[in-house]
Amino acid sequence: MDDTLRVSARLELPAGARACYVLAHGAGAGMDHPFMSAAATILAGLAVATLRYQFPYMERRARRPDPPPVCHATVRAAVALAAQLAPGLPLFAGGRSFGGRMSSQAQALAPLAGVRGLVFLGFPLHPAGKPGEARAQHLEQVQLPMLFLQGTRDALAERALLDALAARLGARATLSFVEDADHAFHVPAHSGRTDAEVRRALLHTAAAWIGARS
Repeated sequence: MDDTLRVSARLELPAGARACYVLAHGAGAGMDHPFMSAAATILAGLAVATLRYQFPYMERRARRPDPPPVCHATVRAAVALAAQLAPGLPLFAGGRSFGGRMSSQAQALAPLAGVRGLVFLGFPLHPAGKPGEARAQHLEQVQLPMLFLQGTRDALAERALLDALAARLGARATLSFVEDADHAFHVPAHSGRTDAEVRRALLHTAAAWIGARS
């Protein structure tokens, strides 16, 4: 990334942390979105540190995401900062939707230094209403374990397409579905669960997966 560019970041480093998750935000909301803040708090309680950070467009409050090369460079800078601030901790990368996809694209182009796996909190496989797999083609070049946490009602990731993707990726891919959840991990009232309960459950899954690879 251009050395003249600076973006915000926030480290949550609990005592006894066993790993650090470099957590990128989604396309439409930054690192302090309630979901991101809650994720950092819950993961801290599960001994997983997080480094949240902004992409440059979000830092300047623009609506249009930066070009992929800028996002990839930002991911690399965040991973490098996490290694500096949490030395010795195993690193994992990924994040919400767009942020997870930018992290995996960066990894596909050249390995992210020290990163042991990628965790996707709702991988955006395709635009809503336009099923396809073009956005996932780069994952064939990712030679790391990947955890896909997805809602069964996610309009940006049809389950059949995700199942087919996981089959192609083989042992590198772990799929974990949240019943009745949409792309934002919102569940309807008739599900019998609250969004907060769903969020806690999916982050426990993420922490267990990270812990097993730490």
